[in-house]
Amino acid sequence: MAEKEVVETKKQKKEKMKKIKPGRLAKREARMGYVFVLPWIIGALAFLIVPLCQSFYYSLNRVVLNPTGMKFVFRGFDNYAQISVQDPTFLTDLANYVVTTVISAPVIVVFALIIAMLLNGKIKCRGLFRLIYFLPVIVVSGPVMSMLTGQGATSISSVDASTIQRFLEGVLPTNIAETIANLFGNMTQTLWYSGVQILIFLSALQKINPSLYEAAKIDGGSSWECFWKITLPTIKPMILLNVVYSIVYMSNNGNNNIISSIQTAMFAGTTKGYGYASAMAWLYSVIETVIVAVFALILMTRKDIYQKQVKKAKKEAKKQAKVLKKVQRREMKHEAKIAKATKA
Repeated sequence: MAEKEVVETKKQKKEKMKKIKPGRLAKREARMGYVFVLPWIIGALAFLIVPLCQSFYYSLNRVVLNPTGMKFVFRGFDNYAQISVQDPTFLTDLANYVVTTVISAPVIVVFALIIAMLLNGKIKCRGLFRLIYFLPVIVVSGPVMSMLTGQGATSISSVDASTIQRFLEGVLPTNIAETIANLFGNMTQTLWYSGVQILIFLSALQKINPSLYEAAKIDGGSSWECFWKITLPTIKPMILLNVVYSIVYMSNNGNNNIISSIQTAMFAGTTKGYGYASAMAWLYSVIETVIVAVFALILMTRKDIYQKQVKKAKKEAKKQAKVLKKVQRREMKHEAKIAKATKA
């Protein structure tokens, strides 16, 4: 009996291994997936990895442009040290950028979520309103944005930013108060950045099963409770995506003072040049990456309570399965010993 049970368990393991192996259709779909991703991989290697390595090499050198080409004089990290000595305005711009981004990104995401929830409701001319909120993404870009900013179209005339700043300076530090006041002053420009985020939130809201809301309302749940218990946990990955998109979009905006200073340093001639500008760009990209990582840690570490309970239940089930396997092995060994003793 014991030998038969051992043979049966081996057969069951082989069957399980066969089930785990993917079939031909799954392998073919995996190959097609790689084929569709291949253009992006080629583009990333050609237009992202190579320029990144090239710019980092530039930042470690003094690049001199000659009629014959480029001449590289290795300087190590002297370009990075030179930035802190010769260009203190760049460091102040970086500090202002950090404060502005940390405050503006959550405001844009919260506004996009509110508008997406309103546009997801049953209202008349819903498609027209969606077009209105997404239209600035297409129209207001590049030179158009710079023209509107120069004409003062990105600010609301009825909002007195100086009054808001004087009020906030009594509560907050001066730098944070100025940033929040500028945010209110350029409210129109800030809200123009939320078109793509609204679209992403709309797609996430439309994928939520309506039966969840119906079940919650039958149990006596209010709209506020449905938002916190159903809507927000479901669209949580999209919140992180929109935060990252907002930070990257604001950082690469053409009206950013840091990008304009990097461009001027690039064509400054013998005083700065390509190497100095590459060092500035790398400092800027590192700080941008740190901001993204901080927001990612804040949004990713807060896991749902139910997910924790499910993980604990799975761990306990695995432990129980291991204990059962040990007991079965001991029983099988004991039965095998009894069988040998009876034969003898």
